[in-house]
Amino acid sequence: MKNIGNIIGVDLGGTNIRAGKVVADKIILLAKEPTPASGSQSEVLEKLYAVIDNCFDEDTKSIGIGVPSVVDIEKGIVYDVVNIPSWKVVPLKDLLESRYKVPVYVNNDANCFALGEKYYGKARSCKSIVGLTIGTGMGSGLIFNGKLYEGKNCCAGEFGNIPYLNSNFEHYCSGQFFSEEKSASAIETNIRALSGDQEAIQLYAEFGFHLGQAIKSILYAYDPEIIILGGSLTKAFDLFKPAMLDAIKDFDYPSVLTNLKIEISELEHSAIYGAAALYLNSDHS
Repeated sequence: MKNIGNIIGVDLGGTNIRAGKVVADKIILLAKEPTPASGSQSEVLEKLYAVIDNCFDEDTKSIGIGVPSVVDIEKGIVYDVVNIPSWKVVPLKDLLESRYKVPVYVNNDANCFALGEKYYGKARSCKSIVGLTIGTGMGSGLIFNGKLYEGKNCCAGEFGNIPYLNSNFEHYCSGQFFSEEKSASAIETNIRALSGDQEAIQLYAEFGFHLGQAIKSILYAYDPEIIILGGSLTKAFDLFKPAMLDAIKDFDYPSVLTNLKIEISELEHSAIYGAAALYLNSDHS
């Protein structure tokens, strides 16, 4: 990757705010502060500034930030940020550009995940990518012809909200499946399954079946070269992979399955890399 100076990538989460200075394809400096999630809008902003200040210097070309919310991409306004109640409507792009005097790009965190894999991870050689995060919820980002596709309102590819059985895919393809359907935690189920508990092993097989159904919907809608899985539940990939692959065998176009790659993200600090990649995805990089 060409060296364009440094880009700051920021991951705004409900627990921590993390930032990294990215040069070429490496994070050379990391900063972190706890998120005052129950604090006011300005209190959260001050923590955000503190984290960015630790990484910012005169060679910084841009700041990218991934946020768990709906985002007005053009204006850089974030709405109803998950786990930060005071952030209902925040003009984040304007606030950061006013302070730091460099271009700022704001996007949904799942979109950033897909971009991070495109520019820094396993999908570098691919032009058609779906990044799928499976953790407490289910998120996704779409890349077509090498560029991020958000749709008009930054909600393209929200597969988790597609109706499925008596709820939606997110309900069955994230930690919600274990907590709401089975009254268990995914972590506890993972530990039990690894110790040979047959009930826990079967739960992960059921989870894999449901995830396979979601993947088939993705294939019918978008037919990507590669699907990259990220998020906390990928730690149990070996437990649900066989059932997931078995569930997609009846896909109507076998040649698609032959060419499809389904990979697990191995990108450390993927949220930071993904946020930094917003600049690389822009028309100004």
